[in-house]
Amino acid sequence: MRLLLALLLLAAACRPDRSECRRCGTVVVAATGEPSHLLPPLAVETVARDIGDQIYERLADLAPGGAPIDTAAYHPALASSWERVDSVTWRFHLRPGARWQDGRPVTAEDVRFSFEAFGDSVLDAPARPYLAGKVTAIPEDSATVLVRFKSPSAEELYDATYHVRIIPAHIWSALPRDRWPADTAIAHLVGSGPYRLAEWKRGEYVRLVADTAGGKTPPPIHTAVWRFTADPDAALNLVLSHEADLLETAGSPRNAERAAGDSTLRLLPYPSATYGFLGFRIQGGRDAGRGSARDARPLFADAATRRALALAVDRETLARSAFGREAKAPPGPMSQLLWIWDDGIRTIPFDTARADKALEAAGWRADSSGVRRRGSRPLSFDILVPGTSPTRRQLAVALQAMWQAVGAAVTVTAVDFPVFQERLAKEQFDSYIGAWLDEPTPRGLADQWTRAGWGELNYGHYANPAFDALFTRAARAAKVDDARRLYREAMDTLNADAPAIFLYAPANVAVVSNRVQNVEIDPYSWASGLRGWKANR
Repeated sequence: MRLLLALLLLAAACRPDRSECRRCGTVVVAATGEPSHLLPPLAVETVARDIGDQIYERLADLAPGGAPIDTAAYHPALASSWERVDSVTWRFHLRPGARWQDGRPVTAEDVRFSFEAFGDSVLDAPARPYLAGKVTAIPEDSATVLVRFKSPSAEELYDATYHVRIIPAHIWSALPRDRWPADTAIAHLVGSGPYRLAEWKRGEYVRLVADTAGGKTPPPIHTAVWRFTADPDAALNLVLSHEADLLETAGSPRNAERAAGDSTLRLLPYPSATYGFLGFRIQGGRDAGRGSARDARPLFADAATRRALALAVDRETLARSAFGREAKAPPGPMSQLLWIWDDGIRTIPFDTARADKALEAAGWRADSSGVRRRGSRPLSFDILVPGTSPTRRQLAVALQAMWQAVGAAVTVTAVDFPVFQERLAKEQFDSYIGAWLDEPTPRGLADQWTRAGWGELNYGHYANPAFDALFTRAARAAKVDDARRLYREAMDTLNADAPAIFLYAPANVAVVSNRVQNVEIDPYSWASGLRGWKANR
């Protein structure tokens, strides 16, 4: 109530007939959930990243859609310039006059301290696997720092900049790191970015104000408020009731339609970093126990059966029915945002006539009930989904119908998410519908689809030496064109083997009040352009 009253008073003071209205410069963002912490090494939620990116800075920023190996795709942030020193070392020059929001100068020691913190096992930041034992920051002088790698890599500039937001050593160095999570004092959440944290009312909102330390020019939006809600519907209702100006994503086609019905709002589609798939269990684990000893191995160890079933799936229809018209069927394990996306990648087409012929050729014959059998083994399997995801269950039911049409007996099992994760880890499934979140680099796909991912995220135990070799060559390529070609070859190989059916790559649809202009969205951090927005009234 206190925040709402303050905003109402602000609106009253800035009526459209007053010349000072355009200087009000306040926006309110509706958010689902609340951050547990805003300090970058401890920030794990999307909303924590969105807020933190206004307060803290990287050394450099990767342009939206840029390839991490493209050194021309980076632009200055806390560092004003940089150069390669040798095959494993980069030199960064800090922005002249850079200051923390408490007035202290930002130094190379802060950079060294930040890299060390992000690699610390006590804090266990999400980026730790990319940094610990692999990267060190070494001050040359107060405004110059070397970032040195243990071994050469095509993505050195990416690893030197993307993962680490620089934090102030003078505030955090005296506090033992095991005590950092409990310290959420506003006075300690100090960055060098365009906004500083002014207020955090737990369970309700965070208020940021433009920072002017070191003579910074304040941005047009001088106050930004994140209001926290329990679920996406509640967040949308704040925007529809005009209590908030922006929402990161409408969430569902139905919610997008609700927002589209309000003439004071506009919808801004942008690519999501998510892709979803149906994965097959190919090796390992316990079999479903169906059929003869000859067929005792997992059903989907047979690539011909996987390919035949893939032919029976209308991926485009599934993607759009579940996620709206902006969704696409991906050409492999990638979101619309990943830079290696290529519509020319070869995929298995939707063709039920070919699916029938392919199943026949693989030895699956229909019995009197219409279910196919190979010997005594029925073409029968289960799709595992998390019960917390109605969309994945919807997709599973649609797949069930498509496969029943070509003679497969398919069941759908929905379980609580912890049970879902446990069954994947123990390989207690025939197939499952999963979803992954991309980073700007495709290298995370190694954990999902290469032999190295066994014991990580490759739950189906897929292994293809040809794919692994192509993927490794692509990940090591230093030139964008070479890497793109090799990734395309790798994806052609993966798709032909059909270890999974890549079902959807959705788009997010932001909901924005017409009073807020100049909204350009970086899909990896949707509110990072806040400093360039304007509020008309």
